[in-house]
Amino acid sequence: MAARLPSWAWVTGLTVGATVAVVALAVQADHGPHPTAATVKPSSTASASPHGSAKPKPPAGPPALPDESGQGRRIVYSLTEKRVWLVDATGKAGRSFAVWPGTVNPEPGRYSITLRTQSLKGSDGVQVEHVMYFTKAEGVNIAFSNALDGASPPPANGQKLGGIRMHKEDGAALWAFGDQGTSVTVVK
Repeated sequence: MAARLPSWAWVTGLTVGATVAVVALAVQADHGPHPTAATVKPSSTASASPHGSAKPKPPAGPPALPDESGQGRRIVYSLTEKRVWLVDATGKAGRSFAVWPGTVNPEPGRYSITLRTQSLKGSDGVQVEHVMYFTKAEGVNIAFSNALDGASPPPANGQKLGGIRMHKEDGAALWAFGDQGTSVTVVK
């Protein structure tokens, strides 16, 4: 006659068995098919194309750092591109991101961060954080910031606004990069 297992052993066995099954399914899913782009390798016997040799285009990335953006470690803000670059001391842009400018733009030129404020209510009534002031234009303070909820600014409704808003993660990166005194170059 076979020995009878206590009820707790039976439940433990089921739990272990279920865990093993879940792990096995997770491993299978991880090693299963993953969507990928189809690639075609050129063959050595392929004939020349009637359209010449077309090279694949590199993936589209952020626009290149503007040539007239200065030297050294700096924040570069392009008015026409509506974009910011964080440039290290060697002149390499380590991060670039799109921004939503206010209704008042700074003049192209060289500035520096004059004041940093962790958070406040913007002149448009939106709670913002990572506020970094660098100039004034038309009597309006010009500053980088992001809305606490990460949203783009609402329509200005005729207000003069100098906030240059960005996504929340970009605001955090800019805040970590730019101390008081950090150079800001504004280009067209």
